[in-house]
Amino acid sequence: MFGIGQGQILILLLILLLLFGSQKLPSLMRNLGRSATEFKKGMSDEDQDPIEQKKIDSQDKKSVNS
Repeated sequence: MFGIGQGQILILLLILLLLFGSQKLPSLMRNLGRSATEFKKGMSDEDQDPIEQKKIDSQDKKSVNS
């Protein structure tokens, strides 16, 4: 994975834990995941018609609010 070994990943996670603390780290990772999901969604929706995209976006907002 990106040329990084298991030991290096462990050290990186420990540094992140020390920097952000155990309380903020889960929310930080959650927001990072949401950002990646939104980016992927935006890249796949780029090919669609703008009018169709507005319909899909409005349906997504309705399902989130429900």
